[in-house]
Amino acid sequence: MERLDKMLTSLGYGSRKEVQTMIKNGHVSINGIVIRNVSQKVEHDEVMIDGEKLDPKSLIIVLNKPSGYVCSHDDAGRLIYSLLPLRWQYRNPKISTIGRLDSDTTGVILLTDDGKLNHELTSPKKHVRKLYEVMLASPLSGNEVELFASGELMLRGDEKPCMSAKLTILDPYHATVELYEGRYHQVKRMFAAVGNKVIKLHRKRFANIDVDELKEGEFRIISKEDILD
Repeated sequence: MERLDKMLTSLGYGSRKEVQTMIKNGHVSINGIVIRNVSQKVEHDEVMIDGEKLDPKSLIIVLNKPSGYVCSHDDAGRLIYSLLPLRWQYRNPKISTIGRLDSDTTGVILLTDDGKLNHELTSPKKHVRKLYEVMLASPLSGNEVELFASGELMLRGDEKPCMSAKLTILDPYHATVELYEGRYHQVKRMFAAVGNKVIKLHRKRFANIDVDELKEGEFRIISKEDILD
């Protein structure tokens, strides 16, 4: 059980003072009964605000990231968190992206306030599958499929070659790349290593999650079970 005002503050419903005022003004109920005691010890599932259930204790969100948004809490410009409800931006612990996508990359991005899950899904040992759609500046040469699959492709500045990755050519300028790593700018650097340049990049899938039913900028709450088999 947890103190009521502390719980609501950690979930982002306001500052401690704002939450206490909300409680005292009768907006909060427990099992259907209005409560005005800010220090009452409660269970999360018992509490409602103005007749609505509380947000989950821990959030896992999939968002269809638009181009131009930054996966950071601190950088200047349009931050990905601005696409979420305002109160989620004030949760403690903070919601953070699981890995990052470049500003100009679109598609699947997961966010959570579960630090353990975030670490698990970004750990190199986990080998989470990621599928990207790529548009290229120059036509493919024809030998990239074998190079990407070889497990021997070296990226500039790295000491180890990339793990084997599956390249599927759609036409001379378009392809998909399936990989199980998450190196910095990896897809762009892989094509740079074979003398090409990515001009458009879309992450279509992360583990079992896609954004086929979400418009750019839209999101939905998911569970841990949705992500991995």
